Amino acid sequence: MFLSSYENNIDKKGRVSVPASFRSYLSNLGYNGVICFPSFNYQSIEAWPQDRIEKISNSIDNLNPFDEKRDVFATSVLSESINLQFDSEGRISLTEKLLKHAKIKKSMMFVGQGKTFQIWEPALFEKFKATARKKSNLNRASLKWEQQLNK
Repeated sequence: MFLSSYENNIDKKGRVSVPASFRSYLSNLGYNGVICFPSFNYQSIEAWPQDRIEKISNSIDNLNPFDEKRDVFATSVLSESINLQFDSEGRISLTEKLLKHAKIKKSMMFVGQGKTFQIWEPALFEKFKATARKKSNLNRASLKWEQQLNK
């Protein structure tokens, strides 16, 4: 799983080191990179393993091929996605388009989201985190635990 948050700087060549624990998780899944696309909801970058993108792609493919929703989702997610491979030192180079969307200039925050992670401009993430904490506190009762039955 992708857990915790890490801040890393962009080097002079525009590369950033992906946290070692994130790379290790991806490697255990059989990947040497990550798929990134602009977030729908925030000024951040979504970063997903290949299998999660394939799941979204399959979901889009299951829509009626003549339904506008299919084209909208395919355009918004798949056409905006980029497969970024790790270099020998575990770095990726995010595109200018992605960096501009997230307002990232010098450093970025890698934020674990369980099966995915996000990349944020650090100050924007701190503001979001404060709001998220308040909303989580208000909505905590809606988070349900599934009961496992012993068979």
